[in-house]
Amino acid sequence: MSDELILVTGATGKTGRRVVRLLRERGIPVRAGSRSGSIRFDWDDPATWEPALRGVTATYLVVPTLGAPQATEAVAAFARQAAGLGVRRAVLVSLPAEGTADHGPVAAAERALGEAGLEWTALRLRWFFQNFSEDFLRDPVLGGEVRLPAGEALEAFVDADDIAEVAVAALTGSGHDGKVYELTGPRLLTFHDTVAAIAEATGRDVRYVPLTAEEYADEQRALGVPEEWVQVSDGFYAQFRAGNLASVSDDVERVLGRPPRDFADFVKAAAADGAWSA
Repeated sequence: MSDELILVTGATGKTGRRVVRLLRERGIPVRAGSRSGSIRFDWDDPATWEPALRGVTATYLVVPTLGAPQATEAVAAFARQAAGLGVRRAVLVSLPAEGTADHGPVAAAERALGEAGLEWTALRLRWFFQNFSEDFLRDPVLGGEVRLPAGEALEAFVDADDIAEVAVAALTGSGHDGKVYELTGPRLLTFHDTVAAIAEATGRDVRYVPLTAEEYADEQRALGVPEEWVQVSDGFYAQFRAGNLASVSDDVERVLGRPPRDFADFVKAAAADGAWSA
């Protein structure tokens, strides 16, 4: 549409920057919002919301603290303001359904978009492939040991590029209003599986070392990680160990008309691109 303008919050993040790139490649006007960018957007500073929203028709929402009650309140307030300024559609980056009750803060944040009068879609995400190549697990891979309290739990790791494509489809297409998409990869993997695949593709001597929750917390504290984040990560890895993420969805294929990318294909391409070159 000629009057289309999409606000991408978290525009410098793993999915946000991919959404921005895809929209620009398709000739769709984008406003890239972030806390430090030229278009300033900060969930903790509501004064930044209205300038970022002026003239916008749809928005991609990345809320770093989603799951906390204050984040739900912020999403609801933002949604009301967005609708009042003429925004029609919102796509929210959300959390997996497992362990999240329908009356919990994540589901409440999802519902708040519709209650404000917006067409809305929620993308419930799993662990990104790119955590190993672009984020906090890259240095452990380079160091030869990925030390996590995830045991032998299974997870359907997902490609950030697939997430971005689904997001763009929901932002620009029809048939996504009120939909909650569980975005996963095509198969379940343990951390042993993922690290072994990286080792094979790169020729590196790298292994996964399962830790107890207490061992991991102690290591994080020794690295200077704030206690709040130690506790948050403990709850997250507890979901792994409980098997709450051991499920695969076909939502990526239903939206995009093709299967989601497999981790083995991602690893081969990332290794060829030098993702783990020291």
